Amino acid sequence: MNQSTLLEVRNLRKLFPLKKAGFWEAGDKHVHAVDGVSFELNRGEVLALVGESGCGKSTLALTLMGLETISQGSIVFDGQDITHLKGPALRTMRQHIQMVFQDPYESLNPLMTIGQLVAEPLVVHRLVRSKAERADRVHRCLEDAGLKPAEAFVNRFPHELSGGQRQRVVIAGALVLEPTILLADEPVSMLDVSIRAEILSLLADLRVKRGISILFITHDLGTAAYFADRVAVMYLGRIVEIGPTREVLANPAHPYARALLSVIPVPNPRQRRERLILRGDPPDPIDLPPGCRFHPRCPIAQAVCREQDPVLQDVSRGHQSACLLQT
Repeated sequence: MNQSTLLEVRNLRKLFPLKKAGFWEAGDKHVHAVDGVSFELNRGEVLALVGESGCGKSTLALTLMGLETISQGSIVFDGQDITHLKGPALRTMRQHIQMVFQDPYESLNPLMTIGQLVAEPLVVHRLVRSKAERADRVHRCLEDAGLKPAEAFVNRFPHELSGGQRQRVVIAGALVLEPTILLADEPVSMLDVSIRAEILSLLADLRVKRGISILFITHDLGTAAYFADRVAVMYLGRIVEIGPTREVLANPAHPYARALLSVIPVPNPRQRRERLILRGDPPDPIDLPPGCRFHPRCPIAQAVCREQDPVLQDVSRGHQSACLLQT
């Protein structure tokens, strides 16, 4: 493990077994939510995980948090294997890895004040010795999240805030434990377009100010390009392309990455790409197709794609793609 590597994930799999329903027998079938994912997250880095809904992005984040048990593989955080942590050890680990959920409307308890919501992690982990210390950390995190002055927000309830302000409260609640990794699961998808840039700028500032590493989960490759150092493109439980953001955007090697990039709106008509509209729907994650799992929708698929299951291969320095027909 490289000294600059903070999180190392190797061959991570999360399979959900199908249960018996009435007269229908599930047998030994599983939903392949995350199916052999490997990547590294470096210190102070922003890695964007991009893919359409249902590809396994959120499930991957939940396994990293220990909210879902993994079926296979390993997770190493700062040199320590945290794959099977339980009890107090798992609670301690969660002080260092925090999550910002997609929907601020559902992730905040409507019966608690903003001050109580942000202070709750400190109470659960028993990290402060006095009410004054707790109040000081809550105020500091609220202001770091852009809610200034903090005194104007601590006694208010979530329904009294706008959507952007609620998401800032969620971010403050994640920051209060002073984590080293932030898992941001679609943190701007529920917000107005005018507010999205503000939240992305906030995360970029926190990354510099606090030295936080961020795994930024999104379905929008354009949003990922805003501030991510590297991009990992995920399809049907697997990473099919990963590399430096500029390299992936300028020279996408996998046809799925090209399709995602082609639909990003560009104001200059001379810079617009030809749109690649994928035909059909993603295959059933219970009954995966043989060979490359993207071949049923791939515009350049050939016979070999139906037979061989590709793995990530080097395209250029630091840029990998899982395509048998790389050009």
